[in-house]
Amino acid sequence: MSAAPSSGSPAYEVDAQGWVAAARRLPTPNFEARPAGAVPTLIVVHNISLPPDTFGGPEIADLFLNRLDCDAHPYFDAHLRGVRVSAHFVIHRDGTLEQFVSCAQRAWHAGLSRFFGRERCNDFSIGIELEGSDTRAFEPAQYATLAPLVRALAAHYPIDALAGHSDIAPGRKTDPGPHFDWARLQRETQLGDAFFPYIHPPIANDERDASS
Repeated sequence: MSAAPSSGSPAYEVDAQGWVAAARRLPTPNFEARPAGAVPTLIVVHNISLPPDTFGGPEIADLFLNRLDCDAHPYFDAHLRGVRVSAHFVIHRDGTLEQFVSCAQRAWHAGLSRFFGRERCNDFSIGIELEGSDTRAFEPAQYATLAPLVRALAAHYPIDALAGHSDIAPGRKTDPGPHFDWARLQRETQLGDAFFPYIHPPIANDERDASS
């Protein structure tokens, strides 16, 4: 299911508890058990920057660890006060990988969502946040981390698709945005077209989800 890492790519492995040893581990309380029998089959790609279009600070981790100072910026006060969210992974602009939730657990990243008729994407997905925004290109170092991470996840779990947050929550979410290079991710992961149903829909594909 997965391809061998390309030369120079980091080698990631997922352990039996759902953690990637090479990632900086920052456990958050914002998770819960997956429903009985649910396993990850979908990877959801997001972008995040706090404040928007501002990179390099500790605010993403602070948000996921429930320690963000919402008095520090008007955006935090207006949009994030009292919010409890998380993702499994964050990839920073320099390619640094952080993990907040075991892949065996349900992170709180997708919200109200649907994947080709299947509701509650958090139940069966792994969320990867890229430090970025809808207005800027992502860094090569981020793809250099993302591709081998995706390969490792696909080797460990029955992953059969990748999607953007905007694909599973259309009209409500826009990330990872127009600057995310899906073709590059496919090329660097060497995963087939079937893994990318929103950019390679089958000829007889059902109507796309229109709910938000």
